[in-house]
Amino acid sequence: MNPKIFVFAAVIGLGGILGGILLSNSSFENFSSPLPQKDDPKIEPIIVELDDISIIDISERAATIEIKFKLTNPNPISVIVQVMDYQLFETNFSEQRQISGGQIGSRPEGMVEFGSNYYSLLSGSEIILKDKIVLQNNGNIPELWSTLKNNTANWRVTGDVFYNFSSMTSGHENEIHFEFTK
Repeated sequence: MNPKIFVFAAVIGLGGILGGILLSNSSFENFSSPLPQKDDPKIEPIIVELDDISIIDISERAATIEIKFKLTNPNPISVIVQVMDYQLFETNFSEQRQISGGQIGSRPEGMVEFGSNYYSLLSGSEIILKDKIVLQNNGNIPELWSTLKNNTANWRVTGDVFYNFSSMTSGHENEIHFEFTK
C-alpha cells in the first residue's frame, strides 16, 4: 500500500481528536486550581535626579564635561529605560542657547533590535547614567570659556526619559520630562 494513505489517515485522525477537544464543554481551566486575583499595584513614575555635572578637563581648545543622572524605580516591577535625551545650558552665558546635549541609550525603531542599548531597572533599585561632552573652543565665546575655566558655571539641564514597565513589547511607553539647575 501507499505510505501517503497512512500519513493522510493519521493527519485526519489527529484533526478529529483536536476538533473533539475544542468542541467539548470541558476546558483546561477545570484541571488547574484558580489563582487568586490581586489588585494591580499603583504604578509610580521613575524618579530622575541630576547626580553631578563636573568639568573633567579644560584646555585652550576643548573642555570635557561629565554629566551624571540617577534614576530610581519605586515600583514593585522592573522598568526598561530606553533612552534619555537631555539639553545642557550654561545660564550665565545664555538661558535659551543650548551649549550641548546628548542621548543616553537608544530607542528601537521598527522591529526590536538585537544589541539595543537600553537599561533594566529592577524593582526598588537605582542606576547612574552618565555621559561625557566635549566642547570645542572656537574663540567666539570667551565669556563662556572663562566661566568654564574658573569653574563658576551655572548649569540648567532639561530633557526626557522614555521607559516601559517589564518589557519593551508589553504596555505602552512612558515619558518623564525633567529640568534641573545646578
